[in-house]
Amino acid sequence: MARISGVDIPANKPTYISLTYLYGIGRTTAIRICRTLGIDLQKKARDLSDDDVARIANLLDKEYLIEGQLRRKVQQDIARLREIACYRGLRHRRGLPVRGQRTRTNARTRKGARKTVAGKKGVKDMR
Repeated sequence: MARISGVDIPANKPTYISLTYLYGIGRTTAIRICRTLGIDLQKKARDLSDDDVARIANLLDKEYLIEGQLRRKVQQDIARLREIACYRGLRHRRGLPVRGQRTRTNARTRKGARKTVAGKKGVKDMR
């Protein structure tokens, strides 16, 4: 099992699929990396030589933001939005959807479990 940027990539999958286990690397980027380095896409990750793994790791370090660095950058971007109190920052702060989704119904993932509010007493209850 090869280890790249602190992540064990699965050995029994094709190389381009195995690379997607790294945070920040999707299929398109993984295919581009393999083609740039001249690695066969269908070659299993366990069949990669140590030289191939080193070349992949070297390319990722030079040209891509992945794993911890990318997570840190995303968190810094969100913190900046909160700090300048723009609309998106306020939505992050309140735990509401940020990208324009409706909140009257749905949005349960962001808002959490329903919090029931007691209803008003009706006219019929006054008797």
